[in-house]
Amino acid sequence: MSFEDKRKDLINILVKRGNLSKKEVINAMLKVPRHDFLPESVVSSAYADSPLSIGLKQTISAPHMNAMMCEYLELKEGDKVLEIGTGSGYHAALCAELVAPDNSKNPGHVFSIERHAELVENARACLINTGYDDKVTVIHGDGTLGYESEAPYDKILVTAASPEKVPPAFKDQLIDGGILCIPAGSKGYGQTLFVVRKNGNIYDTERITGVRFVPLIGRFGFKD
Repeated sequence: MSFEDKRKDLINILVKRGNLSKKEVINAMLKVPRHDFLPESVVSSAYADSPLSIGLKQTISAPHMNAMMCEYLELKEGDKVLEIGTGSGYHAALCAELVAPDNSKNPGHVFSIERHAELVENARACLINTGYDDKVTVIHGDGTLGYESEAPYDKILVTAASPEKVPPAFKDQLIDGGILCIPAGSKGYGQTLFVVRKNGNIYDTERITGVRFVPLIGRFGFKD
């Protein structure tokens, strides 16, 4: 079975499970080739609904989690997105497909921060290979500080688990009316996915589900 057929089968499974429902997210996941963002050692499992190792004790999230986070962020054409934790670059490409589709009259952009220099280079190469390098900017740095030079952002996506107290930069760099999707909790188990909506000085927080992510490391995260 081809990668394309496996991708279609995976999307059908996610839709049936209720992890995926929005047409634009379905189309993005059908278009972005997850296998092109993976090390050769795990590429055969590209369309299994499970997290996979990408080296340096980091993982690419399970596809159902990619889908859920994209939907909860309510990504739309023209959005400026900040992603914390580039990893393989796959989730950034999904976001780019949603905020800057081909022939967009109002293209958005994704700024993604990764603390591992090796993963930064790998992600940039994958984004070039798949044609998303003009829609995604990958930065090497401490993601817990956000990325002030391009703030504010319409949406912020965090792909590593924060301590219970959300790093202040994430709230400060979000526009009024913006959405933050972030896992938070302990460094190992006991994490929860939250969706935070900014309304002036009020942050309306919705608890979504239990999750398990690698820890968010940095000045306002966990210690390495």
